[in-house]
Amino acid sequence: MTGPCAAGHPLVHIAGLGKTYAGADGLPVQALDGIDLSIGRGQFTCVVGPSGCGKSTLLRILAGVMPAGPGTIEIAGRRLDGPSRDVGVVFQSPVLLPWRNILSNVMVPAEVQKLPADDARARARDLLDMVGLTGFAHRYPGELSGGMQQRVGLCRALVHNPSLLLMDEPFGALDAMTRETMNLELLRIWHEKDATVLLITHSIPEAVFLADQVVVMAARPGRIVANYPIDLPRPRRLDMFSTPAFGAHVRRIRSHFNSRGEID
Repeated sequence: MTGPCAAGHPLVHIAGLGKTYAGADGLPVQALDGIDLSIGRGQFTCVVGPSGCGKSTLLRILAGVMPAGPGTIEIAGRRLDGPSRDVGVVFQSPVLLPWRNILSNVMVPAEVQKLPADDARARARDLLDMVGLTGFAHRYPGELSGGMQQRVGLCRALVHNPSLLLMDEPFGALDAMTRETMNLELLRIWHEKDATVLLITHSIPEAVFLADQVVVMAARPGRIVANYPIDLPRPRRLDMFSTPAFGAHVRRIRSHFNSRGEID
């Protein structure tokens, strides 16, 4: 990444982003077209859209693990041209290494980036304490529940202190009650760490509950069709789900989708 960071600019600025790749039949598939999006420092952004609309493609490009097509991406004022230390990623599955204990799993990004080991280890322990996993540092992934493993994945994404946290449907495989608990936990961590988050979800209520802005994407090719600010007060509480204001936001976003969950 190269270029100066200009004061007052959004942390993430995407302009005219496209992405085309070869399909299984060899024909070109346009995954993204003309994506324009800005995310302010400390802002929580959620992206919703039907399957195949390019949400995960957008996230992988921002993570630097997939090359972008036309357009520009800047993070902290610098042009994105590959993986960046400014970015942490939480995947749909925690993807923990079963032969490494929990502390060692959290340390992986610090080891890859060759950060000072003692400082990184202290930060990893602090993060495990923060997410309620005190005493589990020397356990192994197979000894933890799904929700606990996803907390480890969150710690791993934060251990190198990234400016931007990317989350790809991180709680989709969890039961409803655990998912609610994890949403509350995520909001607490986001507030305490003053983080900037972009989270992909198929759940419109989850997006409204978490976000400062909800971005709606349509497929074929993937494009942004709406961007809604969410003005619900913080801190957010679960009883907000039953309020008229919450319901109004959900209905407004859901109006973009037909009965099959697609955008006409």
